[in-house]
Amino acid sequence: MDTNVIWIIVAVVVALIVVGVLVALARKSRNRRRAAEADRIREEVHHDTKRVERQATLVEETEAKARAAKAEADAKAAEAEAKAAEAARLADTASTSRDALTSSQEHIDARREHADKLDPRRRTADQADPAVQNREDVNTQTGVTTHRDDTTHTVGPDTRTR
Repeated sequence: MDTNVIWIIVAVVVALIVVGVLVALARKSRNRRRAAEADRIREEVHHDTKRVERQATLVEETEAKARAAKAEADAKAAEAEAKAAEAARLADTASTSRDALTSSQEHIDARREHADKLDPRRRTADQADPAVQNREDVNTQTGVTTHRDDTTHTVGPDTRTR
């Protein structure tokens, strides 16, 4: 009878070890999938960021053209009405483009945060270093955003607080 109890205990211990190994393998596999998904999202965000930066350049050029047209309209009284209308149109176009740009930037930020939430590597690093909790530093006067990975993006002044 004592040997049967010992064999049952050994079988239970072996079963617990097997279950523990299976749980550890499943967790490792899930973390690998989530890390791959986070990397894929980050790659998409990188491409979207490049596109938004190109849009920002175009917006800045349009804003500069609007300012130049406005200055020219002020300088020439005879052509003032036509130039003012052109300046207003360009300013409206720039404003609409700026709103779309801001929306794109917010979307990219949300996707980046989603990738960070998915990635078990990022979560562990954030928990280990509380100083890393601030994901980016935005200088609202210069419009320079410095991200945790030390990349810097210049997009213009922050206009999201209108």
